[in-house]
Amino acid sequence: MKSSLLLIAALVLVIVLGSACYTVDQAEQVVITQFGMPVGKPVTDAGLHWKIPFVQTVNRIEKRVLEWDGPSTQMTTKNKVFVMVDTFARWQIEDPLKFFRQLTDERRALSRLNGIIGSETRIVIARHDFTEAVRTTKDRKVMREAVITTSPAAVVSTAEARIGVLPSITRGRSELEKEIFANAASKVDDLGIRLLDVRLKRIDYDPSVSQSIYQRMITERQQIADRYRSEGAGEAAKINGERERDLNLIESEAYRKVQEIEGAADAKATEIYAKAYNQTPEAAQLFEFTKTMDAYKKLITGDTTMVFTTDSELFRYLKSSDPQARPAPPAVSGPAEFVPLTKLPTLLEVGR
Repeated sequence: MKSSLLLIAALVLVIVLGSACYTVDQAEQVVITQFGMPVGKPVTDAGLHWKIPFVQTVNRIEKRVLEWDGPSTQMTTKNKVFVMVDTFARWQIEDPLKFFRQLTDERRALSRLNGIIGSETRIVIARHDFTEAVRTTKDRKVMREAVITTSPAAVVSTAEARIGVLPSITRGRSELEKEIFANAASKVDDLGIRLLDVRLKRIDYDPSVSQSIYQRMITERQQIADRYRSEGAGEAAKINGERERDLNLIESEAYRKVQEIEGAADAKATEIYAKAYNQTPEAAQLFEFTKTMDAYKKLITGDTTMVFTTDSELFRYLKSSDPQARPAPPAVSGPAEFVPLTKLPTLLEVGR
């Protein structure tokens, strides 16, 4: 009997001690409540701690940095562009007692952060243009395209010539994030929460306007491409024109030099012939005879019919191979004399 009582007493003691003590992890902090109301100061030190058994309750609260990932929400920018904004933040429970009294648990805290950070994000986005939220900083240098022109300046900035000009910004996305953080941080202090950071994770066009935006971008790119092609065609025509001009100039200069060289060669040959055939009268007659025979070869072919007058100088060697013979003038003018070509080979042989 005594042993049974001792066993029961020991069991009760164990239960009481188990309800009276609790442990706190390094990553958490504890708020003790009695009949639902917080009592005492929050327990933030890790280790073994005591409370009133069966009366007081241990409420564990996270001490580490927590994450808030807001839903993607449709918003309107200052220039009336519908965008989908996705925001995330990092926060920490700084005052566990105040946090417990205001929110009780993390689920309610996330719900309050949705309203606070979401509303501040909407307000800030509505105050600025779409480019302010997309561009990182106002000091960022944008790569400009170069446009080929036919002007003396070969390349100019696209900022002056391109169809779509990138607008300038005054603040940038980083400044907008800082503004959202500052506005939201002051409102969550009363909840025992310390807001660590707020970032715009993604900003995209609303699906209802995305297609029209993409089509406008495609049209703009096509216009710029057409401009490149037209300016390239102009440059090609200019280059081809210069090439043709230079080619004609080179060919005309070469033809002039050829004519000068041939003329000089002909003059030199004539001079040599003159010196060779003007030494004696017989040499002059031989030169005249050979030149006449060369003329016959060029003029007379197998199907040629020639008509000469009887006193023709060219006809002289066809009538006689005697170089002293001269055609006598006809006593009575009559019809022209026809020479059959069948006799010409014999005459040419005689000339040789």
